[in-house]
Amino acid sequence: MTALPRSAMVLAAGLGTRLRPITDTIPKPLVEINGRSLIDHALDRLVAAGVEHVIVNIHYKAAMIADHLARRDHPRIELSEEIELLDTGGGVARALPLLGEAFFVVNSDVFWLDGKESALLRLAAAFDPSRMDGVLLVQPTATAVGYDGSGDYFLDVRGNPHRRRDGEAAPFLFAGIQLLHRRLFDETPGGAFSLVRLFDRAEAAGRLSAIVHDGDWYHVGTPEGLASTRGHLSTFRAEL
Repeated sequence: MTALPRSAMVLAAGLGTRLRPITDTIPKPLVEINGRSLIDHALDRLVAAGVEHVIVNIHYKAAMIADHLARRDHPRIELSEEIELLDTGGGVARALPLLGEAFFVVNSDVFWLDGKESALLRLAAAFDPSRMDGVLLVQPTATAVGYDGSGDYFLDVRGNPHRRRDGEAAPFLFAGIQLLHRRLFDETPGGAFSLVRLFDRAEAAGRLSAIVHDGDWYHVGTPEGLASTRGHLSTFRAEL
């Protein structure tokens, strides 16, 4: 694309039920990895990619997240508090007036290490708004630390993603990091809905793309995944 996105959405409203009992007392975005919260890791990477304005949606333990973010100087953060959960798609749709024409969306509960280049910058370089409504970052399931699911996507010979059907196992998982065009949200349903619904529509129209992450990606959605992530990173640091 011709210009890097200067705005982004960080999704931080979820209940974190799979990470209980940890999330009984702390929202998942405030869980720490390497002494820093997950949401701060995400925001730090966005700032490094040139993002200046971030919308963060909040719901579960909203005051804790708001208090935490108030201590940051950069980027400029606006909160979108959801009285009722709107899911990923509904949350972004509600914040759309505050976002640019194209913008990053990052799940606040993912943790990744970049490869040779920033994953966000790679998404921006891969995004062609004349042909795409969105580009997703995907991770090989075989190298995702702490992940034991069935994956989300296949990639064809041109690198186009195709979501797996029920009963299939796909070699790539959606990493929770993406660059979207606001056009993707044309004619969206009101209320709560998943971004996956929009991805499926863009895929059917041939306007969804994906790139494969060339660094490390960690599944922290369960206590077991969080323990695996911390153990892997501890070993990694010890070997340096």
